[in-house]
Amino acid sequence: MSRPLRIGIAGLGTVGASTARILQQKANAIALKAGRGIVVTGVSARSRGKDRGFDLGGMAWFDDAANLAVSDDIDVFVELIGGANGPAKAAVEAALDAGKHVVTANKALLAEHGAALARVADEANLAIGFEAAVAGGIPAIKTVREAATANTVNRVFGILNGTCNYILTRMEDEGLEFDECLKDAQALGYAEADPTADIEGHDSAHKLALLAAIVFGSEVDLNSIYLEGISAISQDDLRAADELGYRIKLLGVAQQTEQGIEQRVTPTMLPKSAPMARVSGVLNAVAVDGDAFGEITMVGAGAGGDATASAVISDIIDIARGRLTPVFGIPAASLSPVNRSGMQTHAGAYYLRLNVYDRPGAFAGIATRMAESGISLESIMQKGRGDTETGKPLPVTIITHNTMEEHIREALARIEADGHIEGRPQMIRIEKA
Repeated sequence: MSRPLRIGIAGLGTVGASTARILQQKANAIALKAGRGIVVTGVSARSRGKDRGFDLGGMAWFDDAANLAVSDDIDVFVELIGGANGPAKAAVEAALDAGKHVVTANKALLAEHGAALARVADEANLAIGFEAAVAGGIPAIKTVREAATANTVNRVFGILNGTCNYILTRMEDEGLEFDECLKDAQALGYAEADPTADIEGHDSAHKLALLAAIVFGSEVDLNSIYLEGISAISQDDLRAADELGYRIKLLGVAQQTEQGIEQRVTPTMLPKSAPMARVSGVLNAVAVDGDAFGEITMVGAGAGGDATASAVISDIIDIARGRLTPVFGIPAASLSPVNRSGMQTHAGAYYLRLNVYDRPGAFAGIATRMAESGISLESIMQKGRGDTETGKPLPVTIITHNTMEEHIREALARIEADGHIEGRPQMIRIEKA
């Protein structure tokens, strides 16, 4: 065997500690698979004294991650600090400038700066491995970047955030409201004290941006992703979805359309029979539609120390074996600008929930506005009656046939202006498969 591949790990949180521990505990088995030994020679973290479950003996300690990144005693810099900028970005740039391969789980860094970092890596014939940045232990990056190379992929989609999937699963299974489920998720450590990145879709958007860049050979364009979170999903929506044969998931979708590449992270109704609809709890799922292999759906742990560390180590093993794949599958100089397709041109079926005042002409007015916008209705569901004395409205659920989003928004704006409904209408896109 060749001399051992020397690893420096910056960030010894859950994933970093698991990575170091697995590399120590399974050193012989990993060496056989990698064709050479892999040894951690340097680490960097905020505190030295903490027990992290592995032996720090023989590892050099660096208070500054950037100093570890340029150390002559490492060949690969593993960045597990997190954050799009600051120490993580500075250390990764320093490592590439010093001729070190990079492995990272940092989706925010790559979603913001991936194209620039990829150009630097290409020029220096260096690898940037980021399997762990998308869907944890699921081999999503290798699948879309390497296994799907013989396919023309027109869509990649998935459940990319375990926190949101956990909340929606509990809301559906136990009849709980969003706020209560969020508090439980925070208590269990599934959600941060500030859960905005998860529940408003930003975390999923970072991951989707990376998948889309690989699938479509385009530059990473986080700003082209349309975002809606799950905080507005209510029990009314979940009960209606159940009765109609659907489940609601926060879905990230990137697809090629006639207008361009459409990218969105939104609550979506999926038929209960769809594989993605059966993914529950904190699990993630990624599906790829290819013209040669059809649709492949991968399900697994999207977070957690060991699951994510396994993805980190798979990238390290690739480097040990000399498998230096371009960061986004093709040379960075060949990545094309994203030809965006805005949400106004999205075509599909829609679920609408309106709180309608029970008074003469209300339903007729709503139907008229839908017809004026060229929208064909598949079904209308009304439960109970409103209260004409108090003016309390009643919830009405509408399912449309396929139509353009601009038509839906136009009709809903007119319905709101007519004064037939209370509050804002709820709109959820329906993914047929």
